[in-house]
Amino acid sequence: MKKLSTAFALLTLSLPLAALMPSEEACASSTATSTTGEMNIIETALGAGNFGTLATALAAADLVGTLQGKGPFTVFAPTDEAFAKLPKGTIESLLKKENRATLSTILTYHVVGGKIPAADVVKQQSATALNGQTLEISVDDTGVTIAGAKIIVTDLHCTNGIIHVIDTVMMPATSTIIETALAAGNFTTLAAALGAADLVETLQGDGPFTVFAPTDEAFAALPKGTLESLLDPRNKRALSSILTHHVVSGRVPAAQVIERKHIVSLNGQRLGILADPQGVTIAGSKVIVTDIQCKNGTIHVIDTVMLPSSRNIVETAVEAGTFKTLVAAVGAGGLAEVLQGEGPFTVFAPTDDAFAALPEGTVPSLLLPENRDRLVALLKYHVVSGRVYSDQLAAGDVATLNGAKVKVSLRKAGAFLNESKVTAADIETTNGVIHVLDKVLLPN
Repeated sequence: MKKLSTAFALLTLSLPLAALMPSEEACASSTATSTTGEMNIIETALGAGNFGTLATALAAADLVGTLQGKGPFTVFAPTDEAFAKLPKGTIESLLKKENRATLSTILTYHVVGGKIPAADVVKQQSATALNGQTLEISVDDTGVTIAGAKIIVTDLHCTNGIIHVIDTVMMPATSTIIETALAAGNFTTLAAALGAADLVETLQGDGPFTVFAPTDEAFAALPKGTLESLLDPRNKRALSSILTHHVVSGRVPAAQVIERKHIVSLNGQRLGILADPQGVTIAGSKVIVTDIQCKNGTIHVIDTVMLPSSRNIVETAVEAGTFKTLVAAVGAGGLAEVLQGEGPFTVFAPTDDAFAALPEGTVPSLLLPENRDRLVALLKYHVVSGRVYSDQLAAGDVATLNGAKVKVSLRKAGAFLNESKVTAADIETTNGVIHVLDKVLLPN
């Protein structure tokens, strides 16, 4: 496990390019054509004479055609000596037909999409291999390493990419997220919770996923009785919502996390990200360990359990206490069940004061049974399908659930829908998001 570093806190590395320049002796070991780019990656490797094992492995994994293709690719190529350092019997085992998938995972861990010369390698903290896992890059006075392997020759140009030679075979993670968490020893509560929520199979699947994993200490810090209540089978749905709030689709390494202001979890709600010199927090939880690689994703460790909103749109409006008229109207219009459903919906919610500002008698009239159609049309004019957060609002017309469009304008004073100002934004609910309006939207 890698400790959260100052690099993770947005510090810029000063990287010595000299560390990656090939020596005369190293260059001499490669053919002249391999450095001038007259052959593809496979031809270059065969012509060099010291990648025999790599070439054999690529053929056994059916990857020759790929690396003879258009690309471009960057290959971190282990020498024959690098393969010879593996434990006795490893190569023979990997070359067996039944181990083709494992061999392919190892080999694609040595390949990155695009052509990345040495001068650019040293500017990066990491690179993403074709197998999806992250390759960490380290630069110091002794040279450059990638995933622990030392780069010994650089910039062997090929027609479809570039080769950098390394002295060690890089081994990717072979355990799933669940297996990795169990082996770590400090995620026993998380593992138990995933089992209770029937999410183990999901996180053992192909994914990939990024898991922000609370430690046992994080779960222990919850109010007394909370964990026991969540593990009760009757609360399985609430537990699943909390756990999927810690999971993001795809691999998101630390270097990408800090570039974002937020990320969407599998339960649909957003996780706010804050990066500063003191570290990184996500939804208020501090990230304490990063980039634990797994076969089907990445784990970042956090010190607090992140709790999502547990109330739907209607429940949230009722609890707020400032939407009594809206709640009454939703009930009178028969829309409560809809807005308590899965959704997701975006509701532009007028406050009680906004309804009170309508001409006298308007609200009582709308609540009459004979005016229900009018009321429903008005209410649906305040609802948009999907989760639309404030930073996703763009100037222009937006279709509402009643079929009419509302005009969004972004002004110095803030965001407006028609002439109604958004006074509070991004109130999360289990089935959508609420933005507060100071005026009722009136459809034509």
